[in-house]
Amino acid sequence: MVTQTPAPHSPRRAPAAPAPARAPARSHHIAALDGLRGLAVLGVLLFHAGHFGGGFLGVDLFFVLSGFLITGLLLGEARTRNGRIDLAAFWGRRARRLAPALAVMVAGTLLLVGAFGTPSVVRQALDDTPWVVANLANWHFIADQVGYWQSSDTQVFSHLWSIAVEEQFYLVWPLLIVVLARGGGAGSGDRRVAVAAATGAVLSLVLMVALADPVDTTRVYEGTDTRAFSLLLGSLMATEPAARLLRRAGERAVGRWSLVLAAGIAAYWFAADGQHSPGLFHGGLFLHALGAALLIACVARAPRSPLGRALAVPPLRGLGLISYGLYLWHWPVFLLLTDDRLGLTGRRRTAVLLAVSLAAAWLSKVLVEDPIRFRARWSYGRTGAAALLAALLALAALWALTPRPAVGAGSVDITRLTAGAPPHPAPAPPAAPAPASSWISGATARPLVPS
Repeated sequence: MVTQTPAPHSPRRAPAAPAPARAPARSHHIAALDGLRGLAVLGVLLFHAGHFGGGFLGVDLFFVLSGFLITGLLLGEARTRNGRIDLAAFWGRRARRLAPALAVMVAGTLLLVGAFGTPSVVRQALDDTPWVVANLANWHFIADQVGYWQSSDTQVFSHLWSIAVEEQFYLVWPLLIVVLARGGGAGSGDRRVAVAAATGAVLSLVLMVALADPVDTTRVYEGTDTRAFSLLLGSLMATEPAARLLRRAGERAVGRWSLVLAAGIAAYWFAADGQHSPGLFHGGLFLHALGAALLIACVARAPRSPLGRALAVPPLRGLGLISYGLYLWHWPVFLLLTDDRLGLTGRRRTAVLLAVSLAAAWLSKVLVEDPIRFRARWSYGRTGAAALLAALLALAALWALTPRPAVGAGSVDITRLTAGAPPHPAPAPPAAPAPASSWISGATARPLVPS
């Protein structure tokens, strides 16, 4: 809000002429949306900790929020600049927001995995790193037929499929908005964007239903095309036609609707159970995304409603403000701090994992994200591009210098264990020193996957 100091009173002064119409101001920050981010990342953390079967839907909520906010910013710029959008500036802002924290997390995780990870985890991390840096991790996992729901406990970067989906959206969708928002009368650009978003969301749903595989749902769960409807439904609610409908309803009615929507979404979260949720890939995710998009639009329209005030409480808002770093760091922390390494299980281990993840996210925000976003003048223009290139080269060097374990290291050949085994347990022979060339080194074999 902009406040003005009144001019000194003068009885002789003639009434001022009406001021010319001003371009709409940039949208103010809505604290309740930070609270929604906080709930989304909390759901994901509890899901990965094994305490909340529906928490994976927090990723879907993130997608919808991203579509809503990014499209709102782009259309707002188009309205104030006669349909023009500075794509270079937009992509620069996205790079400053996302790339530094991601690069630091990838580098830190490679160092930690090299020091503490099992050979299988190290190999998988090195295989995945180039695709993570290229923002193509989701398609890499799909092409390798790595089942997300079954194999992610050996991949420290498995959660970054969603970051790749968003980055691909940020690359393609603004190009389409530039074309659709240009020309025509007032509001025509918004209408074209709304039609494109709605049409794209329906096509994405059709693809998900057509490609759904009951054996392995990774293709439809991680595919950019099959998850695009979440981002596009959020985009649809950021357009002027959707905003006009909410204005006509009035703020009080919108506030009541937001409570109903929140109750429905919460019920679905508590009823869902991972990929086994009934109808999840045959309209369930789409309906969840649609409800989330309506909820976000309602909260943005009525931030002072009871729900808006509840979402804006400091703990939820604070969690939302560090949600990006928290999402980046939590899965490597969860994977590396095993039960054996901590000596803890159950809720006590979860408490430690959450504390470490929160600390890493806070450090990421105060030491990496905020300084580069808000205070680093060098992060703009050519120096910013040079810094990004230098970071990529440093990551490439770290990746190349990280020792790659030999194939089979850290695993047990089951065929050799069972070959020639008697049908019943035989008495153990007298103990003898293992030969130097034994295929199992040490007293016990290391498990195939982390414990």
